[in-house]
Amino acid sequence: MGQLIAKLMRIFGSQEHKVIIVGLDNAGKTTILYQFLTNEAVHTCSTIGSNVEEIVLQKTHFLMWDLGGQETLRSTWDTYYSNAEFVILVIDSTDRNRLLTTREELYKMLAHEALRDASVLIFANKQDVKDSMTTAEISQVLTLSAIKDHPWQIQGCCALTGEGLPAGLQWMKSQATTK
Repeated sequence: MGQLIAKLMRIFGSQEHKVIIVGLDNAGKTTILYQFLTNEAVHTCSTIGSNVEEIVLQKTHFLMWDLGGQETLRSTWDTYYSNAEFVILVIDSTDRNRLLTTREELYKMLAHEALRDASVLIFANKQDVKDSMTTAEISQVLTLSAIKDHPWQIQGCCALTGEGLPAGLQWMKSQATTK
């Protein structure tokens, strides 16, 4: 009966989906959040703690929690995992030196019990910058093909222009209809 009601809510009502936006500092998490909200680039500074905004896409509501990515804040990410249906991992495609750190953080999150049913969207940000890594390169370094127990998608993007962001949000919407 509960599943029937949930399906009816998806069809006729709006359902809210909790999303956490994570990534190392300076990856573009907050810029992406506010690009979703305002459709324009917003000048931001380092997030200390979190920002939260609701994004609506065709009756699908996403409550997005943008979490600070400084090393000292990453240990607090797990306090936001409860009831999260989506993880958006934002990567600075120009930051080759810290990609292995990003991989460690990704697999630590995916091993957490509270995220066992979460879908993962990886935004390879800063694709507009010369010599940025391609999504294929990032996928290989992150060993994304090894992720078998979470639906995932990698999407190249530019947070400043918004390029690639709608495609990622659309993927999340399609995943939300299957939850």
